[in-house]
Amino acid sequence: MKLNLTRPLVFIDLETTGVDINQDRIVQIAILKVYSNGTQEIKKFLLNPTISIPEGASKIHNIHDEDVKEAPTFAQIAVKLAEYIKDGDFAGFNSNKFDIPLLVIEFSRVGIQLNIEDKKFIDVMTIFHKMEPRTLKAAYKLYCGKELVGAHDAENDIVATYEVLKAQLLRYENVAYEDKDGNISYPVTNNIDSLADFTPFNLVDPTNKIITDEQGNLIFNFGQYKGQPIVDVLLKNPGYYHWMMEANFSIFTKRVIKQVWENRG
Repeated sequence: MKLNLTRPLVFIDLETTGVDINQDRIVQIAILKVYSNGTQEIKKFLLNPTISIPEGASKIHNIHDEDVKEAPTFAQIAVKLAEYIKDGDFAGFNSNKFDIPLLVIEFSRVGIQLNIEDKKFIDVMTIFHKMEPRTLKAAYKLYCGKELVGAHDAENDIVATYEVLKAQLLRYENVAYEDKDGNISYPVTNNIDSLADFTPFNLVDPTNKIITDEQGNLIFNFGQYKGQPIVDVLLKNPGYYHWMMEANFSIFTKRVIKQVWENRG
């Protein structure tokens, strides 16, 4: 199928040091440029982000500091890149919320104002989520083949949820699941332990502002200290404790912060 285009459509995907568009940097960028006649061009750049790549990010994209130490920086390719993409509209997967904003910020850091005012933006993930809505009503239709009558009545919803779970067990029996590290498992089985492991609940902080790392340390999962142990942050910046206790965080988050504060060394 050939896309009906009036100008090139530039698909962009970024691999980065993290998911904070204001702080993180690009380590790899791939561009698929589709022209109105259907021809395609692909360009891919491995980049030195000028900051260390966190281990968690490397586990996702398998790009490490040693892989990029001789690579060009974004500043070194920015002029050529801006010229290449300036005549097209933009597309990607979650690109409207992540890839495009981060790319614009990277350009601004090197003094290039990327003109996006007259662009069209196509986010394939948004199409996916809107056309395959993640609601109980949609799940009931998909898995049970029935319309949910009286949605948002608690009794109707909970009965439908039970039916959906049973249908999922039938549909996904012996169906493989691949996690972000490439590990294969068959988690959707008629076993409560397996299902609970597949749909984990953060008992430490259900709002996920605080999580535990692989070593069991309590770490921040947001903001300027994301990925850092809470105890280390509070020891070097006691004011952060007082700010968090006064700010609009959940009782779960504040409870953990208070416990760490009271037991700090």
